[in-house]
Amino acid sequence: MSIVRDHVAPAQYEHDGEKLEAEKDGNSLDKQTTVHEGEQKFHKLGWKRLTICLIVEAIALGSLSVPSAFATVGMVAGVILTVGLGFVAIYTSYVVGQVKMRYPQVMHYSDAVKLIWGRFGYELTGAMFAIFLVLLVGSHTLTGTIAFINIIDNYGICALVWSVISAILLFVLALPPTFAEFAILGYIDFVSIITAILITIIATGIQASNAPGGLSAVPWSVWPPEDVTFYQAFLSVTNIVFAYSFAVCQFSFMAEMHTPGDYVKSIWALGLIEMFIYTVTGALIYAFIGVDVKSPALLSAGTTVSRIAFGVALPVIFISGSINGTVVGRYIIDRSFPNSPIRYINTKRGWGIWAALIACVTIIAWIIAEAIPFFNALLGLISSLFISGFTFYFPALFWFQLIKEGKWYQGWNNISLSIVNALVFCIGLAVLGCGTYASVQDIINGYKQGSVRGSFTCSSVAYT
Repeated sequence: MSIVRDHVAPAQYEHDGEKLEAEKDGNSLDKQTTVHEGEQKFHKLGWKRLTICLIVEAIALGSLSVPSAFATVGMVAGVILTVGLGFVAIYTSYVVGQVKMRYPQVMHYSDAVKLIWGRFGYELTGAMFAIFLVLLVGSHTLTGTIAFINIIDNYGICALVWSVISAILLFVLALPPTFAEFAILGYIDFVSIITAILITIIATGIQASNAPGGLSAVPWSVWPPEDVTFYQAFLSVTNIVFAYSFAVCQFSFMAEMHTPGDYVKSIWALGLIEMFIYTVTGALIYAFIGVDVKSPALLSAGTTVSRIAFGVALPVIFISGSINGTVVGRYIIDRSFPNSPIRYINTKRGWGIWAALIACVTIIAWIIAEAIPFFNALLGLISSLFISGFTFYFPALFWFQLIKEGKWYQGWNNISLSIVNALVFCIGLAVLGCGTYASVQDIINGYKQGSVRGSFTCSSVAYT
């Protein structure tokens, strides 16, 4: 064979060289085509679908915990907090959008923090971002378990069965890799949560009307109860704060918009929808049930109605949970394959890696949620530590260091916005400090009261 190669005619060398160059050009062209198609695939999100994605990420079954917050702080404080924090969330999301518009290279929250805190901020925020979203996926596996137990009403079935089913559903629903595709599920999610809320409001209203004394006998108060402690009050405040935490995923969503400037329409639409839903839900259900309202409130609607409401709420439990898996999956794959067509998930290899990644995220979330007996309280603690930054003090720092032009005291616009952002920064620090204290106290009290379930428990009663 070596003799044959040594005696190939020069023309043959030229022919082989041209063929090799043609193959290289063809491979390069195929790669460019794959990248181009991938970029097009991930830039199809309009402002209406962005609104739906934000709704899915923000409005979940947790909205039915707002009435119990009203019961703790009173009707007046509940309404003021719900509306006031809603406007603060709209403003901080507007700032987040401004950062994305000025720095188009920002793909996820950690990229934005890198602009002000460098590599340290990038890694720290990236870890916070991923941990928080994974824990949210775990939270929804537990919520799904509780929902299935209430719907089936058979405590003889091992709770782990429902937990595994919940994890599988979260995995399947997180597989659509683009948020434009995911937004289709968002419409189902929105109808689901609105229907569940309406069922709960109507059922509790009818129960209150038919009870002795009617609506006037319901024990609700304009002001906070006299025996409420600071930790209880602030724990309720954090429930409202976390209900407005849609800025966490906003960078990730905006990275797929075909017209990023339209984000303003989305955050106003979402903010006003949230304020309306939370205020009406919190005020009406609290007025219908009173101080004994449970969290989530649909547990106060009676056995039959709560089973129906949980059934209607199943889509929102799993769709809202799965979008967190999709977001953290996008973050990991964008970091792992920054210059590879794999990140566009439009090849067999890309799809294989994406499916494996989502599976890993879901399994880790499920294991953590089942292994830690005080998981929900832990999630509250993590939320206090992380949401305080994602929703409040990071956007305030973004404005001071990335958006503001000139000195803070130069012009009324700078002065007024400096005051606003300073207040937002202080709110973030208050949530960080007081929310962390309240969450730790909640964990301690849970152990004292014996309400902490076991790890990987099969007992369905432990989830009720």
